[in-house]
Amino acid sequence: MSDEKMFDEKKYIPMEIKGLMMDPRSNVPIVVLRNEEKSKILPIWIGLFEANAIALQLDGFEPPRPMTHDLMLNLIEELGATVVRISITGLEENTFFARIHLALANNEELSVDSRPSDAIALALRAEAPLLISDNVLEQALNDESEEELSDDEKLKKWLEEINPEDLGKYTM
Repeated sequence: MSDEKMFDEKKYIPMEIKGLMMDPRSNVPIVVLRNEEKSKILPIWIGLFEANAIALQLDGFEPPRPMTHDLMLNLIEELGATVVRISITGLEENTFFARIHLALANNEELSVDSRPSDAIALALRAEAPLLISDNVLEQALNDESEEELSDDEKLKKWLEEINPEDLGKYTM
């Protein structure tokens, strides 16, 4: 993905984590995001370790030693930087792309390429906002005819249409 030299916040939509669940067919974890108005749901399939890191943080679990995303945040802070926000910036062939935006001690901003799952786990720890490009959200939620949908696309469509309250507390 291209580096974001000029971040235009107007083109991004704030998102929150609605929950975590397992894809019933593939047993792959899904982080479910929704916009602040609770009108759009976006499922993102993620790795088991990242799902665990997100779940532990959502549960408020304090590990006795730093886990990977805790270490990332510790390094960022020890270098005098802060996590300003994370942004989901692209979607190519069913793969989402994200960036971690850091404010450096010299008042410059640095944008680092990341998988969305790692960026989300870090954002939770840093209490940083999670944003998605309006174009990416529109692309991800683009409707196709039911006959053309694969099983994964049908599950995605179901997740997008489900009542957010039906998800309840995340489960792993």
